Amino acid sequence: QVQLVESGGGLVQAGGSLRLSCAASGRTFSSYAMGWFRQAPGKEREFVAYISWSGLSTYYADVVKGRFTISRDNAKNTVLLQMNSLKPEDTAVYYCAASRYSTSRADDYDYWGQGTQVTVSS
Repeated sequence: QVQLVESGGGLVQAGGSLRLSCAASGRTFSSYAMGWFRQAPGKEREFVAYISWSGLSTYYADVVKGRFTISRDNAKNTVLLQMNSLKPEDTAVYYCAASRYSTSRADDYDYWGQGTQVTVSS
């Protein structure tokens, strides 16, 4: 079992930055790939980024590539999402999730956090 709790969301102006954090419980955290997803009002949940269990491999959605950076600290059971150059279209609830696989498919993730709201004003 892995429990995930996101934090760090908030209101920011376009062009600004936020750093989301996901704290995980459970001794098996380091064996899971971790992903970030987001869901805007009236839209389906979409993939943002993932990082492999070792941290050596990362992958990003095209819409955030070059602006967002995912990282992890297995000693602290934490995953971070640094978001720079934010745009109004980045407004969504952001979720972290854990999977046995390094994948962008939401269906492959076994554990999900409750989400944190990110709002980017124009």
